[in-house]
Amino acid sequence: MPELPETETIACDLDRAISGDTIRDVRVTRGDVLREVTAPQLRQRVAGTSVSRAWRRAKLVVLDLSSGDRIVVQPRFTGALLLDSGDLADEERRYSTVEFVLATSRSLHYRDIRRLGTVALMDQRRFATYSGALGYEPLDDAFTVERLSTILRSSRQAVKRVLMDQRRLVGVGNIYANEVLWRAGLDPSRPAATLSPAEIARLHSDLGDVLRAAVNARGTSFRDYRDASGERGSFAEQLQAYGREGEPCARCGRRLVCTHEIDGRSTVFCYACQH
Repeated sequence: MPELPETETIACDLDRAISGDTIRDVRVTRGDVLREVTAPQLRQRVAGTSVSRAWRRAKLVVLDLSSGDRIVVQPRFTGALLLDSGDLADEERRYSTVEFVLATSRSLHYRDIRRLGTVALMDQRRFATYSGALGYEPLDDAFTVERLSTILRSSRQAVKRVLMDQRRLVGVGNIYANEVLWRAGLDPSRPAATLSPAEIARLHSDLGDVLRAAVNARGTSFRDYRDASGERGSFAEQLQAYGREGEPCARCGRRLVCTHEIDGRSTVFCYACQH
């Protein structure tokens, strides 16, 4: 967390808000979040450049700079990119690790309470290599049922683990894997290679539907996720599996159960109607 819908929301917000703006200065208060660059190098290479575009790749927020460099942010569990026009709450500013001071009298903070996320600076060649090691984007038109079938049929691992493997398919984490498998009526522990063509087609459709609905709801907020304006996403209100262990299944009425046996993460599912 954040997963695809959350990072997509942040990236789109930032693209509208700061594209064309100039980064006047960079202030690093917690250098342990930096990757592939030191604090002095980050300031030297970024200060004076402008933001050409903000976009998402996998669970990353990417800022293209006029210099050709890219700021690559992986928020992970408690990270957030927050715009500050002078009214950011002190509690949020307290956990700022990197501040990009903009020419328009605003700042963009990378706030990370547990500092498990990262901020990297990459040139285009390095980013191409990094991005090339990641899997398919599930919302791209090129991600067809046939492509998902190839991914699943090549693995005997649990289908949930395959959906969350960022080397095969990007952007899907624990929340959305739980939800997609519940909606598709599939047992999360089932070996991926055993899914039938009809089940794969259903999974492909539900995967796209869930992710698009979550993007439209601006993501899922349980604890730390906030968009670039500090607001919460509302998709938690639509969840039928994740976070609902012990409650009745919305499809069959049986009680949802939770296990950590599949991948060490909380997997919520229905014994009765997920096969």
